Amino acid sequence: MRNLTVGRVITYAVLIIAAIAVIFPVYYVIAGSIMSPGQISSYPPDLFPHGLFTGNYQGATSTTAIGRQYLNSVLQTSVITLSQLITSVLAAYAFVFMKMWGRTVLFGLFLGTLMVPWESIVLPNYLTITGWSVGGERLTASYAGTMVALVLPFLANAFGVFLLRQSFLQFPTELRDAATIDGCGHWRFIRQILLPLNKPALMAVGLYVFLAAWNQFFWPLLIGDNASRRTLQIGISQLNDVEAADPGLILAGVTLSILPTLAIVIFGQRFIVRGLTAGAIR
Repeated sequence: MRNLTVGRVITYAVLIIAAIAVIFPVYYVIAGSIMSPGQISSYPPDLFPHGLFTGNYQGATSTTAIGRQYLNSVLQTSVITLSQLITSVLAAYAFVFMKMWGRTVLFGLFLGTLMVPWESIVLPNYLTITGWSVGGERLTASYAGTMVALVLPFLANAFGVFLLRQSFLQFPTELRDAATIDGCGHWRFIRQILLPLNKPALMAVGLYVFLAAWNQFFWPLLIGDNASRRTLQIGISQLNDVEAADPGLILAGVTLSILPTLAIVIFGQRFIVRGLTAGAIR
């Protein structure tokens, strides 16, 4: 067992304090969501629930269309995550394994899109999408069109391409040459050889995209034309305007929102770390 020095004790103390400061807000959101209104408003505030009070969740789901908005968030996040994984894999494969003129310059221009602020293109995206029509109706005229409008600007992203390209660069060229000699085509090579050997990077991209899509607020607020066509994050903000801003309802809505992301971060953090460091060492 290592001897505890003064410096080590101080380091552990600082880390414990930092961990408490990060974990406590999450704990209190979950604990407050099952507290009664009287317990939440008590002074000094209670840190532990005295029982299991489900009225906050019942009120949150009955006062707004949060159930429908939850489904919208799940559908939107799933489509965006799957689409970005597919487009990132194909683009990264092209940049690494397919010989073409100006590949390096093209990749640099591709990465340049990461430097464009979202705020500078949100208005052109909005005017473009709402100006299109499907079956004679504008995209915001039906539920299906609204979902298209929600996901369309986020079907591809340069960050996933960059991360997967760095991972694919670690792939042995000899194995790729051997597969080509054996008659392995592009699709078969990607499906049976490349992707199984790059699972950490794929998981990292998928988790990153999922968290970013799940927590979107401004675009769903802008493009959704009514409460039932918006996402969970919008529904939580609407809870602030009902029942005289009952904190129990807000905490219940926030708990519903953070549970999926919390589970993903807890069970998938090792894939995030391994994926983000895939191209760090050669």
